[in-house]
Amino acid sequence: MTIYNNQESPNPLFAKIESVRRRQGKVRDTHINLAHGSGGKAMRDLIDDVFVKSFDNPILSQLEDQATFNLANLLQHGDRLAFTTDSYVVDPLFFPGSDIGELAINGTINDLAVSGAKPLYLTCSVILEEGLPVETLRRVARSMQTAAQKAGVQIVTGDTKVVNRGCADKLFINTAGIGIIPTGIDISARNIQPGDIIIVNGEIGNHGTAILIARGELALDCDIESDCQALHDLVATILKTCPNIHAMRDATRGGLATVLNEFALTANVGICLNENSIPIREQVNGVCEILGLDPLYLANEGKLVIVAPQEKADAILSAMKTHPAGKQAAIIGEIIPTPPGIVLLKTAFGAERIVDMLVGDQLPRIC
Repeated sequence: MTIYNNQESPNPLFAKIESVRRRQGKVRDTHINLAHGSGGKAMRDLIDDVFVKSFDNPILSQLEDQATFNLANLLQHGDRLAFTTDSYVVDPLFFPGSDIGELAINGTINDLAVSGAKPLYLTCSVILEEGLPVETLRRVARSMQTAAQKAGVQIVTGDTKVVNRGCADKLFINTAGIGIIPTGIDISARNIQPGDIIIVNGEIGNHGTAILIARGELALDCDIESDCQALHDLVATILKTCPNIHAMRDATRGGLATVLNEFALTANVGICLNENSIPIREQVNGVCEILGLDPLYLANEGKLVIVAPQEKADAILSAMKTHPAGKQAAIIGEIIPTPPGIVLLKTAFGAERIVDMLVGDQLPRIC
């Protein structure tokens, strides 16, 4: 009886089997079917052909059930780990200025960035509806990789599930992210103090308006694009100028108003905004007037809200304006001691109104 081992000449049949096993799979189907989520060959071919090929990096290529990292390498960046997760169900999948793939990468990067963390690694899990064109999935995967490369992060592990036609809407994505917070950085709404100033890095409401127009449900025509962008490099620029930023958050669902209400409630302070100082594109204001929406509540995917010491305001603003993502940065308000937990807006007409927490949802499935 002949026993096959590494020391003997390989059996030609075994050699052929090993060659087939090492060969990267290729999807032959044009549309997703339930077999692509079965755990068998069809699923492996989909993962190889779409995700491994698009996201190729040394950690992912090991194809283990988890990604592993060298702790010593992580500690070179700082002394605390930042970890976040988010899911993306935006409709439509592709919209002016971006798509669900880029949105998933940049959104998770920004959730890490507002803690001051350097984003390093992301996961990617997808829920696919039976019947989704494979080419659509390829396009999204390529977009994710382009965004990840631009931001200097790696997509290192993930998961794929397929549900019956009608049980989802084309494609949902979940991403989680890991980053490292540099030593000495402590960004939290608990640090907010009366006298602090509030800064945004540019026009608000562009993403929400772009999605609204892209849905084609209204006879509106304008050239607004989503502001989807990664903000960690801008944050690094800000922290070089002022390491003791008190609070920072990205204004996504619920917009600027929701973030400021969260700040006010957490720190038990009041907030006073100047309506004339808030950068809003004229077209966004126009759409809001027609539809009865408030731009303060519209979603963004590339906007920071920063609370910082008043004496650092001019230096921070100047530093932000040197960065492409902060050219339109503006001081929009200040922290006041009373009324606690309340956001006030000084209107263009000289009156004041309360900007409350959003009730309901102006635009569902915005991200």
